Amino acid sequence: MRNNLDYGIIGNCRTAALVSKKGSIDWLCLPDFDSPSIFARLLDDERGGSFHFEVSDDYVVTQNYHGHTNILLTRFESPEHGFIVFDYMPRYRTEELRYYMPPEIHRYIRVIKGRPEVRVVYDPQINYAREATCHEVVGKSYIKSYSEENSENKVYLYTSMDMEKVLNREAVVLNDHQFFLLSYNQKLVTIDIHRMLLEYERTKVYWLNFANRSRHYLNYNDMIQRSLLVLKLLSYQDSGAMLAAVTTSLPETIGETRNWDYRYCWLRDASMSIDTLLFMKQKTAAERFIGFVKRILKSSRDEPIQIMYGIRGERDLIEEVLPHLSGYSNSHPVRIGNAAYFQVQNDSIGYLLDVIYKYYLYFPGTLDEVEEIWEIIKNLVRAVLASWRKPDRSIWEYRTMEKHFVFSKVMSWVALDRASLIAELLQRDYYAEQWRREADIIKAEVHEKGWNEEMQCFTQAYDNTDYDSSLLLMQFYDFIEPEEERYVKTVKAIRENLYHEGLMYRYKAADDFGVPGSSFTICTFWLIEALYVIGERDEAKDIFEKMISYSNHLGLYSEDLDFKTKRQLGNFPQAYSHLAFINTAVLFSEEKQLSKFIRP
Repeated sequence: MRNNLDYGIIGNCRTAALVSKKGSIDWLCLPDFDSPSIFARLLDDERGGSFHFEVSDDYVVTQNYHGHTNILLTRFESPEHGFIVFDYMPRYRTEELRYYMPPEIHRYIRVIKGRPEVRVVYDPQINYAREATCHEVVGKSYIKSYSEENSENKVYLYTSMDMEKVLNREAVVLNDHQFFLLSYNQKLVTIDIHRMLLEYERTKVYWLNFANRSRHYLNYNDMIQRSLLVLKLLSYQDSGAMLAAVTTSLPETIGETRNWDYRYCWLRDASMSIDTLLFMKQKTAAERFIGFVKRILKSSRDEPIQIMYGIRGERDLIEEVLPHLSGYSNSHPVRIGNAAYFQVQNDSIGYLLDVIYKYYLYFPGTLDEVEEIWEIIKNLVRAVLASWRKPDRSIWEYRTMEKHFVFSKVMSWVALDRASLIAELLQRDYYAEQWRREADIIKAEVHEKGWNEEMQCFTQAYDNTDYDSSLLLMQFYDFIEPEEERYVKTVKAIRENLYHEGLMYRYKAADDFGVPGSSFTICTFWLIEALYVIGERDEAKDIFEKMISYSNHLGLYSEDLDFKTKRQLGNFPQAYSHLAFINTAVLFSEEKQLSKFIRP
């Protein structure tokens, strides 16, 4: 049984793969993030399928990223022999200024000493392993792997190795550098080692340029850059959507049923990610996400705004169970689709309008762009005005419970506050004043009904006495000043009641599936920031340093952590966790001013 999510992620903003600490591709969907899997060993050791290398027991396997890129290096080394596998998905700009990002994985094998002997295990299992896979060697060109039930479901493997030996899993001696190229499409150009090296260099330069454009810091810079690179990988180039994670059904707690598909765009998660990318000077991703939102809202003006959409803007994300897969560490069911898409969550628009405000404040557009977004803002405000007084399912997406959740009210205030500020920027004083009055009403109600005098803190909902980590964000969104007594008392009460074994509960009250059994990673980062802003900086720093030690060997975070063992759980890598890491790490560092070359 696995003890942790010891995986690296590679991708090209079209799809992504997870490569294990031992160099096994255990999760890959082609051609896109949300397509059926080709390898899903992550969700079933026996049936899922993988692509890996077998070597003798005297090899030591280590893994790291190639600097600030999304190229993953897995090093296999024995006393006499050794090789490195360079895993990546091509991504770069062509001479026509278009992005080249084909649905394929490149595995370049560089021999570093001796004559290593390996067995290649190439075991694609098409369509979530629902269809039997057949293989055919086509001339000396490639291996075609296709579904026995549907021959249209196929992938192509190009390699410099003997293809029959690969399929038969025979031992192969590496006398020289080798390669594999696994593609969803048949290639129309000659594939050889020289082509692979060219694609590698172009991809490396792309990622180095991306990282170089961002902010850099004196402390924690490598982990900040890694989190930024992860956020970039979670953006879908074709639409601008931001994914919550690239996986489905990784359990929040082993053996339980909180297993969800996160390969979609939640407005909340995406807006938070874009906010962080904007802060890190990555304007393009923000620009593309704003375009995604515009297209969604323009195409469905008469439809209610959803909390989440498919990565192309799809509205119906029907949930389905795959009973033939055993699940990660036998935690089932395995689900595809997500039934939360039709839930009412009144907080979602607040994050979105916060990002739109920041985007247009710092990157003002042309008149037609501003006019277009102004119509969208008015529609969003109408939705908030119609909903904020009603109960909802909260940031935590309760499936059967609706209440007047305090943080949902706070984010409704944020929506109207930011809309009012945008109206002021555009000199639409009537709207600014009208929306400000309504925002003031929400704030007054939260202070009246959300504050519990006996508990001396804000509570999860108007009609309960539960503590909730989301309330730590009240100051982050400027609802309350960090030095205000009510906020300071709320932070201390939440820490006292939800902080456990160095990690935070979201809440402790039972929900649809019982009492939560793991820590939601982002909540601990929220506590760190809350402690920092109320002046408890030494404690905040201590918790932050511990959180660094809970990342995996590559500095990646999943959605959840086990309280006792600190094992990573939940979908992976999680955008929430990585944006929160960046937001927290910068509190404890100074921005590094990169020297610029000045031509004499």
